Amino acid sequence: MDCFFEFMNQVNGVVWSTVLVVLCLGVGLYLSFRMRFPQIRLLKEMKNLLFHSKKSETGISPFQAFAATVGSRVGMGNIAGVATAIFFGGPGAVFWMWCIAFIGASSAFMESSLAQAYKIKGNDGEYVGGPAYYIERGLKCKPYAMLFAFAAFLGPGLLLPGVQINSLVSVYEEAFGVDKILVGVICCLILALVVCGGIKRIGQIAEFLAPIMCMIYIFLAIGIIGMNITKVPGALKMIVTSAFGLEPLFAGILGSAISWGVKRGIYSNEAGMGCGAIVSAAAECSHPAQQGLVQAFSVYVDTLGVCTATALIILLSGTYNVCGADGSLIINNVPDLEYGIRWTQHALVSSYHEWFGKLLAIIIVLFVFTSLMGYCYQAESNVRYLTKNSRISVWLCRIIFVVASFSGALIDAEAIWTIGDTGAGIMAWLNIIAILLLSKKGFALLKDYEEQIKSGKTPVFDPDKFEIEDKTGVWKNTGSD
Repeated sequence: MDCFFEFMNQVNGVVWSTVLVVLCLGVGLYLSFRMRFPQIRLLKEMKNLLFHSKKSETGISPFQAFAATVGSRVGMGNIAGVATAIFFGGPGAVFWMWCIAFIGASSAFMESSLAQAYKIKGNDGEYVGGPAYYIERGLKCKPYAMLFAFAAFLGPGLLLPGVQINSLVSVYEEAFGVDKILVGVICCLILALVVCGGIKRIGQIAEFLAPIMCMIYIFLAIGIIGMNITKVPGALKMIVTSAFGLEPLFAGILGSAISWGVKRGIYSNEAGMGCGAIVSAAAECSHPAQQGLVQAFSVYVDTLGVCTATALIILLSGTYNVCGADGSLIINNVPDLEYGIRWTQHALVSSYHEWFGKLLAIIIVLFVFTSLMGYCYQAESNVRYLTKNSRISVWLCRIIFVVASFSGALIDAEAIWTIGDTGAGIMAWLNIIAILLLSKKGFALLKDYEEQIKSGKTPVFDPDKFEIEDKTGVWKNTGSD
């Protein structure tokens, strides 16, 4: 087992090299400039699309797709992941998480718009799509598409789920003294029942749970900000100055701040990984750019909202201190110097009361289950692509997914995070390159959408205009109007 973890560490080091960090930042900036920063210009349009979406009989509504992707994105990357980024990269890592969220919103727009444009109608009448589909149909490269589909099963289906359960069982052990294995068994049994419901059930559950869990958690952060309002300017200053090595104590870890900020930012908001595009393809809308804008907004909710809440909980609670010229870290009042989910848990307890640690444990259930539901759908969708909708393969995927989730109750946090990072990084490599190659099509989609808006029309999509073949009749009721 030790040999396996050593191997995964080496693989993770190769996957998350400086090249991937630069690629994620560079492509995001390129797309932002070419589209004239739609994440700023069209912010009002994003909110209008989000809250005026209609229900769908053949797919899910844009808001349900938004809720499902927020549910998938808002998970342990926002709580344990942020704590890990601060531990290894210092407060400056938070700034780079903000940066990857801002420029990553353009990547999220691109991948989700492409997923909509190239989606098909499955045998069951529901919409399916994602990177594998736009790689095959847009780039005309079936081997590349199959490689991504396999990576999307490997990541969300096998390597990523354990991170969620690992954090959940850890926080319950701390809050209630419950055995990790027992919590893991109960969670996976419930998970097995839920994941058999398909995308419609996932959308319905996420639509209800995602806003609740985000608001509760953010309200806790607001309470801590209120109690430490005089410290907020200093905390924000420390985040910005240490991000550029201007803070002497963090000057030696500038590279780590950037690397961990980008890594945890992508792990948290999934912009550029292709995960959000898979769920986005299931939504019904009149133009691909609509869903692209909705998904760009979800990146803001994830990182600028929830991740910032975690960072301020940690930095303002008195559990974070730095000593020594080497920037060595002391975490006050945290047993065994744990830097993941328990660090956030202890920060809440130190600011409020012991029972707030128990409240976090309850909130964590919502975070974990919505994340896992999203992961399962993403893995299952790509297994359907690889096996031409084989029912046996789909059920085998679900079994593997539940078992992989349970592994989080057995493996220590450091190892499970390394495994999860590897899965996320492989998907990012494949998808970032694909959306860069297809970016001209994405630019045209946004231009077409904005031109129709300016002319006073309700934007509709005509696939023939973009030389996209619509064999399954996905757009027959919109493009011809």
